[in-house]
Amino acid sequence: MNIERIVVFRALQLGDMLCAVPALRALRRAHPDAHIALAGLPWAKSFVERYAHLVDELIVFPGAIGFPEQPETDAHLPGFYEAMRARRFDLAIQLHGSGGVANDIVEAMGARLNAGFLKPDEATRDGVFMPWPDDLPEPARYTALMQLLGIDAHALDLEIPLTDADTHECAALIEARAIDCDRLVLVHPGAQLPSRRWPVERFGEVARALSRSGWQVAVTGSAGEASLTARVANDAGADVIDLAGQTSLGSLAALVAKARLIVCNDTGLSHVAAAMRTPSVVVASGSDTHRWAPLDHARHRVLADWPACRPCSFRECPYGHECALNVSVQSVIATAFAQLETTVREETLLHAHD
Repeated sequence: MNIERIVVFRALQLGDMLCAVPALRALRRAHPDAHIALAGLPWAKSFVERYAHLVDELIVFPGAIGFPEQPETDAHLPGFYEAMRARRFDLAIQLHGSGGVANDIVEAMGARLNAGFLKPDEATRDGVFMPWPDDLPEPARYTALMQLLGIDAHALDLEIPLTDADTHECAALIEARAIDCDRLVLVHPGAQLPSRRWPVERFGEVARALSRSGWQVAVTGSAGEASLTARVANDAGADVIDLAGQTSLGSLAALVAKARLIVCNDTGLSHVAAAMRTPSVVVASGSDTHRWAPLDHARHRVLADWPACRPCSFRECPYGHECALNVSVQSVIATAFAQLETTVREETLLHAHD
């Protein structure tokens, strides 16, 4: 069929959106002249602006019961569906998740063809649907659906395009805070869910060990995470730089690209490190590491413990947070130094060949 208007439903946060980039890239390559809209969260306006080569428009999804990223109400769905049906999309793709109510939402958009995933007990739907591939890493789930649609989608690498404004903002930050990129290690103690955070005092111990060994440590986070970054910076010593609230996504990605190592939770910054090809040490608390861990296991080292309650579906851990507490400070420090040693050794060999 002739595909001129496509809508992709994925109303999720930054890390989730980054994992969908390989699928969006394949979709654009297959339909270079189509108008591709993203039905997503309000914040994704900045995502669409950055990925204008992949997506043409953001249509704000108003929220629904069962979608905790926004106030859970169906009150705005009738107007949303009416507006979507008026657009007469040729193809609606459910990239939000495993199926169920997300498929109901996509079907109500009234496109000529629907595609998506089915939960194990979900009835067959009209269109191009496949069983939710629970055994695949997150980016590969969505490229698998692209392949079912007849699209070549084998590349799984993430990307974050940088603008001139990103580069200039990063350069100004480096100058203002006297950052030495040759020695720079970024420590990121935040995560959206408390259950996904390694204890903040442990990040402080790691930052202190790195700083005392001659690495310049900068602590990153949003303005809302300032209490976490301040605690890490205070525990780690006077030489540690607190950058909470001082970076946009673009300038943070540019800074990540210049850093020697990232130490973080299993959160959005882990995907930023993967996209910018910067080595990382990821402390994964609660999450499904098979699904969310970076695909390059040499460049990105994931440390995790697996009690019976994992993977976790709780915002706050009700069981004493043993998956986080069982990852020791010493194991993170040792892995961080091993990653840094590998980076320095590879650069030395590269320069020797030059």
